[in-house]
Amino acid sequence: MVDAVPELAANEDETTQYGLIHALVLDGKGRARPIDYTQLEVLQLGDEESVWLHWHRHHPQSQAWLRNESGLSDFACDLLLEENTRPRLLPLPGDELLVFLRGVNLNPGAEPEDMVSLRIFADSRRVISLRLRSLRSTDELLQQWAEGRGPKGPSEVILHLADALTEKVDQLIESLSEEADAMEESTAAGESYTEQGRVLLLRRRAASLRRFLSPQREIFTQLARNHLPWFANDDGDYWNELSNRLVRYLEELELIRERGHLIIESEQRRMSERMNRTMYLLAIITCFFLPMTFLTGLLGINVGGIPGADSRYGFVGACALMAVLGVSQWWIFRRLRWL
Repeated sequence: MVDAVPELAANEDETTQYGLIHALVLDGKGRARPIDYTQLEVLQLGDEESVWLHWHRHHPQSQAWLRNESGLSDFACDLLLEENTRPRLLPLPGDELLVFLRGVNLNPGAEPEDMVSLRIFADSRRVISLRLRSLRSTDELLQQWAEGRGPKGPSEVILHLADALTEKVDQLIESLSEEADAMEESTAAGESYTEQGRVLLLRRRAASLRRFLSPQREIFTQLARNHLPWFANDDGDYWNELSNRLVRYLEELELIRERGHLIIESEQRRMSERMNRTMYLLAIITCFFLPMTFLTGLLGINVGGIPGADSRYGFVGACALMAVLGVSQWWIFRRLRWL
C-alpha cells in the first residue's frame, strides 16, 4: 500500500471527480497508506492513526463534503471556503485549529510572489487542507511518507507543510538577492543601468512577499507559544525556529527593497552628473564662441565705415583677430581651470 504514495505525488495536479486530491491514513510511525473517497464514510482509525485529507477548494463535491460530512461547524466551513483570506491562526473550541498559510506560486507561467493559499483545519486525529492552485510542498510530504520518515501525526503534518512552504520562500529570496547583486555590480562597474523597470519589479516582488510573510511569522510565533495537548513535545522548538527564519527573510526582503532604492538613486545621480557635465561643456563652448560671434556680427552690419571694407586684406585681418581672440580665451580658461 505504501508504494502507491509516490504515484499520488506525480498526480497532485489532477483532482478526482470528488475533489479529493490526497487522502492518507498516518500510522503514527512515519508512514502512510492512501485511501479513496468511498472509504471516508466507513473509515475507522486505530489508536495511533490519524488522517490527512487534501481537497480542491473550488470543487463542488469538496465543498459539499466539507459542509455536510466533515462534522465541522458552519463558521469553520465558511472560513475555509471564503474567497479571499490572509495568513492567520484561529483556535477553535475543543483544541481545534484553523491555520491559513501562504506559499510561493511555482506553477508554470505564474509569478512566484503571487502566493498561493493553503487553508488547514486540524485536531488530534485529522488534518483537512484545501488549496486552489497546486503546491509542490505536498509532493514532499508524500515522498517522506513513502520513505518512512514522514509526519507521524496532525501536528507534524502542519509543521512539515509550513516548513516546506518556508523553504520555497528561502529559494525565492535567494534569487531576488542574487538579482540585486547583479544590478549593484553593474552600477558599481560604471555601466549605465537604464532598465529601471527591472529594479522597480524587484522592489514590488519584495514588497509582495513581505506583505504575506509578516503575518505568517506571527502565526509561527503563536504556535510556538500555544502548545495544544495533541502537539508533539518538541513542536514548539521547531515552530520557534520557523519564526526566526521568517524574521531573517523579512529582514532580507527589507534590505532588497532598500538596495533597489539605492540602485535607482545611484542611476539617477549618474544621469544628473552626466547632464550637468554636458551642460557645463555647452556653457564653455558658448562662452568660447560668444566674443567671436559678437565680432562677426558687428562686422556684418550694413552701415558705412566698417573697418577693412575697402581693403583686400580685410578678411585676413578679421580672421587673424578672431584667432588671437580664441587663443587668448583658451589661455584664460586654462588659467581659471575651466578646461
